[in-house]
Amino acid sequence: MALDGITPQELRDAVLWHLTYTLGKDPGHASLYDWRMAMSFSLRDRIVEPWFDSTRLTYETGAKRVYYLSLEFLIGKMLNDAATNLGLRDVAERALEGLGPRFDELVADEPDAALGNGGLGRLAACFMESLATLGVPAHGYGIRYEHGLFRQRFEGGRQVETPEDWLKQKHPWEFERPEVAYEIGFKGSVHGDSWSPGESVMATAHDMPIVGWQGKWANTLRLWAAESTNLLDLDRFNAGDYTAAAEPEALARTISRVLYPDDTTYAGKELRLKQEYFMVSAALQDILRRYFVTQTDPRQLHKHVAIQLNDTHPAIAGPELIRLLMKRGLTFEEGAGVAERVLNYTNHTLLPEALERWSTWLMGNVLPQHMDLIERLDDRHRKAHPDRPKHVGIVQNNEVHMGNLAFIMANKVNGVSALHTDLVKETVFADLHALHPGRIVNQTNGVTPRRWLKLANPALATLITDTIGEGWEADLDRLQELEPHIGDNGFATAFGAAKRANKVALSNWIGETTGIATDPDAIFDIQIKRIHEYKRQLMNILQTVALWHRIRQDPDGDWVPRVKIFGGKSAPGYAVAKEIVHLINDVAAVINADPQVKGLLKVVYPPNYNVSMAERLIPAADLSEQISTAGKEASGTGNMKFALNGTPTIGTLDGANVEIRERVGAENFFLFGMTADEVVARRRIPDHARLAIEASQTLRDVLQIVAEGRFSPDDPDRYHGIVDRMWHHDYFLVASDFDAFDAAQSRVDSAWRDPAGWQRMAALNTARVGYFSSDRTIRGYMADIWDVTPAS
Repeated sequence: MALDGITPQELRDAVLWHLTYTLGKDPGHASLYDWRMAMSFSLRDRIVEPWFDSTRLTYETGAKRVYYLSLEFLIGKMLNDAATNLGLRDVAERALEGLGPRFDELVADEPDAALGNGGLGRLAACFMESLATLGVPAHGYGIRYEHGLFRQRFEGGRQVETPEDWLKQKHPWEFERPEVAYEIGFKGSVHGDSWSPGESVMATAHDMPIVGWQGKWANTLRLWAAESTNLLDLDRFNAGDYTAAAEPEALARTISRVLYPDDTTYAGKELRLKQEYFMVSAALQDILRRYFVTQTDPRQLHKHVAIQLNDTHPAIAGPELIRLLMKRGLTFEEGAGVAERVLNYTNHTLLPEALERWSTWLMGNVLPQHMDLIERLDDRHRKAHPDRPKHVGIVQNNEVHMGNLAFIMANKVNGVSALHTDLVKETVFADLHALHPGRIVNQTNGVTPRRWLKLANPALATLITDTIGEGWEADLDRLQELEPHIGDNGFATAFGAAKRANKVALSNWIGETTGIATDPDAIFDIQIKRIHEYKRQLMNILQTVALWHRIRQDPDGDWVPRVKIFGGKSAPGYAVAKEIVHLINDVAAVINADPQVKGLLKVVYPPNYNVSMAERLIPAADLSEQISTAGKEASGTGNMKFALNGTPTIGTLDGANVEIRERVGAENFFLFGMTADEVVARRRIPDHARLAIEASQTLRDVLQIVAEGRFSPDDPDRYHGIVDRMWHHDYFLVASDFDAFDAAQSRVDSAWRDPAGWQRMAALNTARVGYFSSDRTIRGYMADIWDVTPAS
């Protein structure tokens, strides 16, 4: 029996009931889709009761609520996650016996929800699960994207974007709430404190219950869909102008159609700003509606509400909350005071281009009242801090700096790793930090062990339970109890068997999906991230070319076999990143077809990287590539997932790599490259890239091979741009770190030749990274930022 006492027969009956009465199918004619939906509805039923109980208890106790605003929630597949957290995974498998499909077939059939891009959205998903596990009343707010992030495929090695169709089928984990809808305005005119929008759409709510570990508490992820306030212009329709008649609906749906539309055009920028305001306004209207169910004084909002802004995307929340409070009778100054005590801001980047800026003309056109409020907020802050430097402010050079807006309106601002938080204080917000000492705090990121170990790696999870007993899933520090067992032959054998089984499964999947044969006994060397210059996939593929060149020069040498695996998408408008994608695929095509390397080196780049692919790759990895330019990666969470699954890291002292290395031990981490301070100093050297290349025969050879068109014989000039940038514009210091990276890869080869030593290193990574649980992170937010306690 499971945690809540349901038997396999009872779950089987529930599945058959939903198959018959919800889906209208009999078992003999049911498709895989039908069985998956019936199982999903049956498990969802088990979540509804704790969901209702959690809501009732929150109202009864008057508990303070947390609201998490994010443009991304990369939740992945929900079926296996729900079954795992409810303790019904084994029950579900047994319930299906004799009915036809297996539970893992149902899981495979479920599409990934395309609600996020990378680490930002996955962190939000981990946080929602941990909030529920810890019994904290919370709501997540985002957008219900029809297509979300694009589906990636490769044509001739090039990335091609096509719409993601995850909502082509009914989403069984949501409840539509047509009675919860808010009008959202844009454009128009402002008269004093009165705004008359020229356009408007309706935000309608779709709720997903997010259940915590052991099914004791469930919170709500509320996603907003945009609908027209006027579904059809009947006069135009009757006049025969059918396309124009439906135009209001089409324009409204555009807002919730695609995650991160290309904003290289004015239309794209306008849509992006509308999306951000749409989500924020709907969320804040909903938060205030809920608050006034039990409270009357808006000045006491901070005692009952904590709002977290996940990056700068929801930064318009400051002026919007003030606007809504002014409509309820507060003055501008009163509203600003309330907002400052309620809002908190998580910074995720030191990249200037990622700290959003909107032209004052765009902001004034799309959100005219908010532009006025932003200028008043800027003036208010300047008057409160007369020593504020002239170059500091929300509005500078005819641009609205959303990072500064978020900072100035926040009660607390947090970085997401120890190094990142220090750099936030020293670089992007140095002046504001001086004006507001103590406002910036650190909350190092974490990941949920339920999804990223219990679910993704059942073989290792079972070994952990067999070794240290149950309960570690909600107390990840207990993984340190593994360390005394790592030298035991029985544990070592089982640990190695779990890893190899995962590698065999991945090798089979790669063969089935890409046609590339890979050796499970080779090093599975994996880099899975959004494609970006600072993450330095370019350095990884160039070092791969260096290894290929060496093997060709000495094919009978004592080489350690490697499988280099890449995963990730480039933003559609990011031309340089798309060039890197193309280069990786072109290099893969040449190396994988080269008989001289005799299978000693393979390069694999499966298209359309997502959460489900990560769940395949991470448990099977031998080496985790975390090689960003020091000072650029805020934290990373993939680095934590790999280490948790027994994968040593090769990496720089960047983001949470610093803390991972401190905890697993320097001897269990392949460190290379410059520190953040050394990066800054290196950039000051004229021609630093040319100097580095001239000092490295290996890198010169590699760049020559690329420049000659060896990987693009159909277009020999294809990568001249990449080579030219390496020589002259190497801002992310690929050339300067290349030799150190190459040497670190040689140390990896040496360590791999000692299987027992490698396995011990891998196991120590698992045993020593319990700190990187998102439960620990959320407890930090609760104590240091939100001032909340569990309600359960």
